[in-house]
Amino acid sequence: MPVPPLSGVHRRPLLRDNVFDSLRNAIVDGTFEPGEKLKDTELEAWLGVSRTPIREALLRLERAGLVIALPGKATIVAPCDLASTLSTQQVVAGLHELAARLAVPLLTEEHISAMAEANARFERALQDVDVESALTADDDFHGVFVMVSGNPVLRELLEQTTPVLRRVERMRFGSFAARGSVAQHAEIIRLARLGDAEAAAKACRENWLSLRFASAE
Repeated sequence: MPVPPLSGVHRRPLLRDNVFDSLRNAIVDGTFEPGEKLKDTELEAWLGVSRTPIREALLRLERAGLVIALPGKATIVAPCDLASTLSTQQVVAGLHELAARLAVPLLTEEHISAMAEANARFERALQDVDVESALTADDDFHGVFVMVSGNPVLRELLEQTTPVLRRVERMRFGSFAARGSVAQHAEIIRLARLGDAEAAAKACRENWLSLRFASAE
């Protein structure tokens, strides 16, 4: 298992979360490929931590569907499975629908402006075929609703499930075919500004479900 050219990158504060984030990001961005074995000794050398936080992180990643533990053998990066990805997509879409429904009545003009700015960055990134920046801008856009919703359980569930979709997007959608999302985002902003929580919530749900059509190309 090749590991990134960094070692001992984490300090003790928030150690467990840092280790989890590093492993999750390495899987999502393709550093660790589907089917690749994740060896404790190599992960220890890369992260500069003991085996305990690594094993805890791997258990969390297994629950998220990003790794598979083979009893008595090894832990491997989970393969990309279209059926399970679509199931995850339905959950993520429903969570964002709920976030919008809760958030819209609480939005300020500052929140609306933040969404518009994120969508502008999203559009520029798509034009530049900069997938990483596009994903960041997309997260920032939807993150406004998630933050304003004030529901920590919703946020936790999204942190667990969204990486499954992000990995497939990076692996299969290098051209970022979901360019229609720019217009969908603009419509969500329009509805949010009108205070129409129900319509904005449904538009958010459809925005996330529209990724399914890109996956079929």
